[in-house]
Amino acid sequence: MDIEPLQGKHVKECSTLLMRTYNCAPWENHWSTDASKRYLEEFTLNPRFVGFVVYEGNDIVGAAFCHEKTWWVGDELFVDEFYFAPEYQRKGYGSALVRHIENYVRERKLGGFTLLTNRYMPAVDFYKKNGFVQAEHVVYMYKQV
Repeated sequence: MDIEPLQGKHVKECSTLLMRTYNCAPWENHWSTDASKRYLEEFTLNPRFVGFVVYEGNDIVGAAFCHEKTWWVGDELFVDEFYFAPEYQRKGYGSALVRHIENYVRERKLGGFTLLTNRYMPAVDFYKKNGFVQAEHVVYMYKQV
């Protein structure tokens, strides 16, 4: 396993991986090729974009799309997307990427890193296992129109 900085050349393969990951159980999304590519490209346009890809051999098997952001107690890293091919989940790859991101945060003296995830999916247990805690002071609000 190798972890490298995510570059524009990786987006197409990452979008294919995103569809393989989220268009099946338990997520059951309906990402198209065009939408998934545009979705990921939008993250890379952020001037403070930070991303990582995880390789096994010549294949990208996981990715993290993040961005640094200003916060009143010090800048932090926000994880916009973090995903792995289904066959690479529950094998330590995700935890290795979390540790890699932690090192990035430490090296840049950022305050930490944050993310959102669906509380009803297995990802919550993964993040708790890797030292994340649910913030009781934050409420994610949504209104469908």
